[in-house]
Amino acid sequence: MNSFNTIFNIQIFGASHGPVVGITLDHVPAGIPLETADFLPDLERRKGGQKGGTPRVEADIPQIVSGHFNGYTTGAPLTILFENQNIRSEDYQKQRAFFRPGHADFVAQEKFKGFEDFRGGGHFSARLTTGIVAAGVIAKKILPQITIEALVTEVGGEKDIEKGLQKAITAKDSAGGLISCTIQHVPIGWGEPFWDSVESRMAQAMFSIPAVKGVEFGAGFAAARMFGTEHNDVYIGAQGRTATNHAGGVIGGITNGNDIVFRIALKPTASTPKEQQSYNRETGQVAPYSVKGRHDLCVALRAPVIVEAMAALVLVDLMMLHKARN
Repeated sequence: MNSFNTIFNIQIFGASHGPVVGITLDHVPAGIPLETADFLPDLERRKGGQKGGTPRVEADIPQIVSGHFNGYTTGAPLTILFENQNIRSEDYQKQRAFFRPGHADFVAQEKFKGFEDFRGGGHFSARLTTGIVAAGVIAKKILPQITIEALVTEVGGEKDIEKGLQKAITAKDSAGGLISCTIQHVPIGWGEPFWDSVESRMAQAMFSIPAVKGVEFGAGFAAARMFGTEHNDVYIGAQGRTATNHAGGVIGGITNGNDIVFRIALKPTASTPKEQQSYNRETGQVAPYSVKGRHDLCVALRAPVIVEAMAALVLVDLMMLHKARN
């Protein structure tokens, strides 16, 4: 399934080494001012090239091909394309014989019967998050009163990001990381119990980001070690204000007016130059293997802007569902 959200629907398409990657957004309100320059700050945050990021750097100039006219959204489905120009597909052809540890090679072959585009990870690649970041720019415009900020808080088990990166460099390996996200000024009452709870929808979006392996809200897993009286957020005002925010801004699946706070864990980059053992389908033997190509040392470094975009997309849909309900 390559679409997400109920009303503010996003469809993602493309492959890492295909001609383009992109997104189509449905139910974008008409009349939103939108220029190429609006996308560039967030797209720049996502790019590779910095320390710990992939050497692959694309121009990532958005091409708006529908739903936009005379500088404004039209209300029609909005499609944005990004060209793939800086590709080296031969790196992946050479290592096709191996099931790369930590990658989707094996499951993709089984699911798609060998017809999958394996270059650069194909449709599984984080390259497709370029379109998600672009969609997030539009979502943020629809929610001007809400602020969303995601930050890397840990790399390789170190709160000192540089130290964590250096550990991976010294080991000639990759590193994982933690990201914290805080969302402020969300109105009270968004979300539903059960399937459309804010946590359910937000967690699904976060787990759709490649490499994410864990999501927790508010006190998160630490809540399991607390007493109820410790975890409960005591009300101190008629407007629902609480003395603490262990719930992370959500009670019963519904926003309570406090900051929405969550954290995500990203695994180490699966592609690492350090030699491993893996199955070679051509020889039928397990053999030494080392990933070739251009890859992130730590994927968490470029992920905060993706987290913000995903959160904004979820919030717009929850807002629209809330308005429809009322």
